[in-house]
Amino acid sequence: MDVAREAGVSKALASRILNGEQLPIRPETRDRVVLAARRLDYRPHAAARSLKRGETGALSLLVPTLTNPVFALLSRGAVERALERDVAVLLIEDTAPARAGELVSRLVQGGRIDGAIVASVQPEHPLPRTLERLRIPHVFAHRTVPGSNRNVSMADGKASALAVDYLAQLGHRWIAHIAGPRLLTTTQRLVEGFSARAAELGLRHVVVGDDFSEPGGARAAEELFDLRVPPTAIYTGSLTQAVGVLHVAFERGLRVPDDFSLIASGELTLANFLNPPLTSISLPLAELGAAAVDALVGQLGGDEPRDIVVDTHPEVIVRSSTAPPPDPAGAGVRTRTTTRSAAAGEMAPADRVAS
Repeated sequence: MDVAREAGVSKALASRILNGEQLPIRPETRDRVVLAARRLDYRPHAAARSLKRGETGALSLLVPTLTNPVFALLSRGAVERALERDVAVLLIEDTAPARAGELVSRLVQGGRIDGAIVASVQPEHPLPRTLERLRIPHVFAHRTVPGSNRNVSMADGKASALAVDYLAQLGHRWIAHIAGPRLLTTTQRLVEGFSARAAELGLRHVVVGDDFSEPGGARAAEELFDLRVPPTAIYTGSLTQAVGVLHVAFERGLRVPDDFSLIASGELTLANFLNPPLTSISLPLAELGAAAVDALVGQLGGDEPRDIVVDTHPEVIVRSSTAPPPDPAGAGVRTRTTTRSAAAGEMAPADRVAS
């Protein structure tokens, strides 16, 4: 090794110093090796270092789908934080739960990853039991496992309560929530926040839905629009569901927000480019992904697993899809604010309403 020759020490000693081992040597010896490495622009070989320490410098992140923008934002936050901490992320689309545990255990045992961030867990998913049995360091992100003490979540029920408050302030007294699969913890938090606040305010309300997707939103919208008296406002648990609602509204000749208002949980750039631009509730999804990386890296460093709740301060990003409810007599079309500047043709900043 050139560094060892430059510093006048053995190759073994230089290697141990550069790998950060605490050795009973004189400070000046350590300084000679470090300075020699800097002069020669030496970088420890990552693979050799990982073999020596039993670490790979890589984590896996399991998401249920790569098509849902929620998990794109969560993944981005995780990847960016991992880069800051000199860690790589292996992204896995967990479309076959029965194989997920086998895959992760093979990656760990094969020296490919040090631990797993699981954002895809659902009831009866085999992965939590596999991870626990094999003692693989792991955390559950967004979707949680009660009693695991490894959950990284946010109080997203606050987003539902804020959506109800906002619609009530506009004058809506009959509102609906399009939810996801009832057994998911994310769905449960959103539904609980919606139902509790609507009941507190004395609003007529209903919860429908079955999936956080465009088809799921469309099916729920059909059900709501077929009611004898449809709700005057709809709050969806995801932006993808709202896209499905807009599709059905267009097919039926309904106008948003003249016939009903629409608001979605989760703020994405796409909301600006829908017709009409969609009012949404911002949530710290990227911060959630970053917190999951921090929690897992902490475990790898010796921290005890614990539940973590990311600070959740939702905001209403007001766009053109929400307005006061229609005139009961059905007379007239309300004038509503556009999100584009008539003079410049540019996107105007959306209004924000904090929680």
